[in-house]
Amino acid sequence: MRTIIVGCGRVGAGLAGRLAEAGDDVTVVDVRTDAFDRLPEGFPGDAVRADGTDEDVLRRIGIEGSDRFFALTEGDNRNILAAQLAAETFSVPMVVAKVNDPVRAAAYADLGIATLCRTGLMLDAVNTYLGLPASGLPGMQAPTGHHPGAAHHGAAADDAPVTEPVAATATPSGQEA
Repeated sequence: MRTIIVGCGRVGAGLAGRLAEAGDDVTVVDVRTDAFDRLPEGFPGDAVRADGTDEDVLRRIGIEGSDRFFALTEGDNRNILAAQLAAETFSVPMVVAKVNDPVRAAAYADLGIATLCRTGLMLDAVNTYLGLPASGLPGMQAPTGHHPGAAHHGAAADDAPVTEPVAATATPSGQEA
């Protein structure tokens, strides 16, 4: 399997190590070189310092023909932009975006992108610890909408494809809004 991971934080690095150990051909992309220090020693994949929301960068690292794509940065906007490129422009069959906002997580799943919502997962972990019922917020949510490669990953085959891009916004300091 060919896997691309955008974001080499703890989750991205941990996933990269596990997938490489399982035999995947893994490429990890991050804008910070020091992020690659989190990768396991002897990581056999590629670590590329670049912007994972740049279409040309994704082409250069071999997204065409990839089987899986994970957008795992700290920014919801960056993750969804990268995920939409992977799903809609490059037709990667399995695309997952880490999203902190539960409302966005559900909306992006409706657009055909699987979402991993840290807020829902953490709240449910605390609720379980306290003996409380589940929050009802999405944790890991399969795509419910459609993108060109998603039909066999939970998306309805007769849904209309998404045609409007979601743009990331930035504040003057360069941080995502």
